[in-house]
Amino acid sequence: MRLKSLDERIQLIQGDITRLKVDAIVNAANRGLWGGGGVDGAIHRAAGPELSEACGRIRNVQGGCPTGEAVITPAGRLAARYVIHTVGPVWNGGGENEVELLAACYRNSLKLAVDHAVKTIAFPNISTGVYRFPKKLAAGIALREIGDFLRQDRNLEAVMLVCFDAENYAIYLQWNGRE
Repeated sequence: MRLKSLDERIQLIQGDITRLKVDAIVNAANRGLWGGGGVDGAIHRAAGPELSEACGRIRNVQGGCPTGEAVITPAGRLAARYVIHTVGPVWNGGGENEVELLAACYRNSLKLAVDHAVKTIAFPNISTGVYRFPKKLAAGIALREIGDFLRQDRNLEAVMLVCFDAENYAIYLQWNGRE
């Protein structure tokens, strides 16, 4: 399903991001790239040990991934070619730069995708689970950052917003351009 009034390259999907055949899926990772719960754990389980080994190599070189940044690895057993790991902020009421850090997750993931000749990319809901980022605010940030990026870049052919749960899917469907 395409979201009205947005770039035709943005697609909304309700389902399991680990099953998508795209060039890259984005992982809502933790700073240590260890694989955890939620989408992070699901991606690590589906990708197999190759993903954990690749994350270990990144930890050995740079110690992990700072909040708002992104790193890329091969995708192991996933149908995707790459996993782009980004670390979203933990919501602490909005006074600790959380909005800008979440926006940076999307910008940095998209830049890294283009740098690796990715044409199709799928994003989960970043920081809206155990990190407690308000879901409506997060959806607006995601749509704004992806839309702004696509207005400047013609390399990406499709950006998918993949919602595992019905609540986030409904929020994206109802989003009207105001955060």
